[in-house]
Amino acid sequence: MQKLLIKGGKKLSGEVVISGSKNASLPIIISSLLFDNPVQFENVPKVKDIYTLINLIKVLGREVEFDENKEILKISKKNKDKYFAPYSIMKTMRAGVLVLAPLLAKFGKARVSLPGGCSIGARPVNLHLDALKKLGAKINVKNGYIDASAPKGLLGANIKFSSISVGATESIIIAAVLAKGITKISNAAIEPEIIDLIKFLNKCGADIKYNSKRKIIVKGVNFLYPI
Repeated sequence: MQKLLIKGGKKLSGEVVISGSKNASLPIIISSLLFDNPVQFENVPKVKDIYTLINLIKVLGREVEFDENKEILKISKKNKDKYFAPYSIMKTMRAGVLVLAPLLAKFGKARVSLPGGCSIGARPVNLHLDALKKLGAKINVKNGYIDASAPKGLLGANIKFSSISVGATESIIIAAVLAKGITKISNAAIEPEIIDLIKFLNKCGADIKYNSKRKIIVKGVNFLYPI
């Protein structure tokens, strides 16, 4: 077993720069697909999943600029948005399944590869899909892909997760932001990255409330604007 042996007794001083959190960055960056206007993120960590997500967002039709020295990421609409997330990118990033939510919310349709090409039961993707169905989405899973549509838009609903899932909670928060009506989420995850996502979306015009009893209430709005 590895150990760290630390001898105290000496005064410490100085400054350190703390990198941004990958777990917080991924869902926040993915939520930018809900925006029509350019959005800029700072203190973005330079890790593999971030670079994979950048490639995915480009495939979905957005223009992306990442200043690695300043750790600033800029995302803007380029041409026509796309709604297909291929296996070639999704196979290396489990969090990629989160793009299903903003694509459905914004465009009413999406075709997204299962993360890592896994079967639907291998990981809790079913929690994402079951909750999206309650918001009115029509979903079909076949040959490793999730085909989803919401021709009439997503509608607020009461959702209670059978088990606590950070990813599924993030997914439904993102989906419910532009849904019509109110979405109440019970047994939700309330990890720091969830709180960061909520704070970011609220600053951008969303109406989301939460409490320590694992309840989140999302009141749908018509649009979001970047801060």
